[in-house]
Amino acid sequence: MASTSTDTDFELMFESAPISLWLEDYSALKNLFEEWRAQGVHDLPAHLRADPARLQQCSACLKVIKVNQQTLRVLAAPNQHTLVARLAEVFRDDTFDQMVTEMDFLWRGTLEFSNQTVNYALDGRRMDVQIHVRVLAGHEANWDRVMVSLQDVTQTTQARQQLAQSEAYARNLFDYSPVSLWVEDFSGVKRLLDEARMQGIRDFRVFLSVHPEFVGRCIEEIRVIDVNRQTLEMFGATSRAELLGKLGLVFRDEMHESFAEQLIDLWNGKTVQLREVINYSLGGELINIHMQFAVLPDYLATWDLVLVSLIDITARKKAEAYLEYLGKHDSLTRLRNRAFYVEELNRITRKGPWPLSVLAMDLNGLKRINDAEGHAAGDALLRRAGEVLASASAGHPYCVARVGGDEFIALLPGSDERVAIALKDRIESMIELNNQFYPGQRLSLAIGSACCTAAAQVEACIHEADQAMFREKTRFYEEAKQERRRG
Repeated sequence: MASTSTDTDFELMFESAPISLWLEDYSALKNLFEEWRAQGVHDLPAHLRADPARLQQCSACLKVIKVNQQTLRVLAAPNQHTLVARLAEVFRDDTFDQMVTEMDFLWRGTLEFSNQTVNYALDGRRMDVQIHVRVLAGHEANWDRVMVSLQDVTQTTQARQQLAQSEAYARNLFDYSPVSLWVEDFSGVKRLLDEARMQGIRDFRVFLSVHPEFVGRCIEEIRVIDVNRQTLEMFGATSRAELLGKLGLVFRDEMHESFAEQLIDLWNGKTVQLREVINYSLGGELINIHMQFAVLPDYLATWDLVLVSLIDITARKKAEAYLEYLGKHDSLTRLRNRAFYVEELNRITRKGPWPLSVLAMDLNGLKRINDAEGHAAGDALLRRAGEVLASASAGHPYCVARVGGDEFIALLPGSDERVAIALKDRIESMIELNNQFYPGQRLSLAIGSACCTAAAQVEACIHEADQAMFREKTRFYEEAKQERRRG
């Protein structure tokens, strides 16, 4: 029979189609399925996975009638005969993983479906392909004419996979960063600042001093989009939801002052900022933090994506405070040290206040105790002296320092002789009390006092206090000798 015009048109369209087309005969597959149903098979995927040879049996039932030129080009086949002879090279390895899905579509009576699978070109290239299978109209009863189209989506799939890998990589960098990371939306803050400009505000610092509630309004507009694992650990939160639900416990007290400075910088166009702030954990512990704030470059017009990194510097701050303490305090008595005393004396000499009273003090009998009982006993006596002097001066703006081995001095700025005598009496009273609690070696201080009213008199005042202290010390040792003679 002569071919009709319709047949010719079909052939032309089939051959010139820009995608791979396969005309196949699935009738043998349909017969195989009917045999398995008769044997009581109900779950085809389980049946196929139970014996991989069954999937090969299904594949062998698919007969290729015709492929178009695009199929030969895509699969690097010189002709249809070669392609059909080498189909085992096209459908192999991970191709069969998706074939179970395709077989199940047909098993359940779905005569048109799409699926993504893997094929291999004859030159060895692995291809991700989008497959569309359709049993042609009029052949539904025996599946002897099935049109299959293959579209090479390798580049799209690879791009999608690379994007997913890139996103996973970025997500892991975020989640497992050793510093606390916050992704935030500051667009509401920007809106409030823009509204303030439109109202004619020019000096924003003055505006905040007059309207401190504006800071709280801005804090309420911040939307936290995400936080990482280190953030939860730093703030003692068990989950992101718990942390975000209790942000009022984290950002409070001193945080308002530092956030006001942050707002002033934003007002002045500083969208990348570094500063030290204070936050609190959910358990209430103070955390010293080094904060880096940055509006991301692509969001400068809206501020709706901000990255904030927080580094816990509490340990460093404590170390700095301890080093500062050591630099200003005597480690044995915990009083101020000589360096701090000299600095404070110079400050008072320059600025006052006047009058200035001075107590010069010396521990009696330290050498004798060191020689007789060792330096540990002497150190214990020095610590007791530090306890007495610290307690006697507590609550007053005095500088009480250990300036030598057994030498102490107290500077009383803005205090006259009566105040100095009162402190001397309080020290002596507390020495007596201390001796009641510490049996053994008695604590004794020789104390001399003096007062001056101007910077030019300071040196003479200290000398006078020293001389008074030496007279007290001489009297102490003379009385000790008399007691030994009487004994």
